[in-house]
Amino acid sequence: MFVWGFLTGLIGAFLVAAVIVYIAYRRIQRLQTRAKRAERLAELGTLTGGLAHEIKNPLSTIQLNLQLLLEDVTPDNPAYSRLANRLKICERETGRLREILDDFLRYAGKIELQRVPVELNRTCEDLVDFFLPQAQLSRVALRLKRHPTEITIQADERLLKQAILNLMLNGVQAMPSGGELILSVNNHDSEAVIDIIDTGSGIDPDALSRIFDAYYSTKKSGTGLGLAMTRRIAEEHGGRVTVTSEPGKGSDFALHFPK
Repeated sequence: MFVWGFLTGLIGAFLVAAVIVYIAYRRIQRLQTRAKRAERLAELGTLTGGLAHEIKNPLSTIQLNLQLLLEDVTPDNPAYSRLANRLKICERETGRLREILDDFLRYAGKIELQRVPVELNRTCEDLVDFFLPQAQLSRVALRLKRHPTEITIQADERLLKQAILNLMLNGVQAMPSGGELILSVNNHDSEAVIDIIDTGSGIDPDALSRIFDAYYSTKKSGTGLGLAMTRRIAEEHGGRVTVTSEPGKGSDFALHFPK
């Protein structure tokens, strides 16, 4: 009886140990797979960044030569109007390709934060002053809701402003017939939050899960990297970006940063 009990206990111990070993083995496998994927993504990022640079160099040469050709086409040429128009189209499209490449290089490149104390009320005031002429041209009323007290975070001010501006541009583009754009600075427990609220057409529920994906865009213009870059900037700061939207009423994009 004693021997049988001992064997049963031993078998049970072996089974428990086997399960623990199996779980540990599967976990190590997952970690190795993630490490290989991360290494592969890093390698892919380096390759695509290099490719973008290689494309950018001849593109600059093409753009320069198009400008020179445009200068050489004189009005006394019978085909002046047609030639000048085609050259301008080519110049505009090469400029657009350059812009796409520049955006890609900024998105794919390594971000090195230069953290300094940033007071969010003042930062948003600066951005409202800077963005006001563009908002007025788009028939958008721009408002700022300051927090009653100073809210300071450690952040890269240039990148922080870029993230907020991307969301402001996105808000204005969502209101082609005009509307209201509100920046609101808030203090939520351990987070500082900047809300960018528009009164546009809202976002389709099916698109909400994809709007921060690189190159996903519902607009005819733009590269589709603005929101993706905003999310990356927020995450590099240890923060996040969230969105709530109601079709027909507007959207609220919120940048959350640790204090």
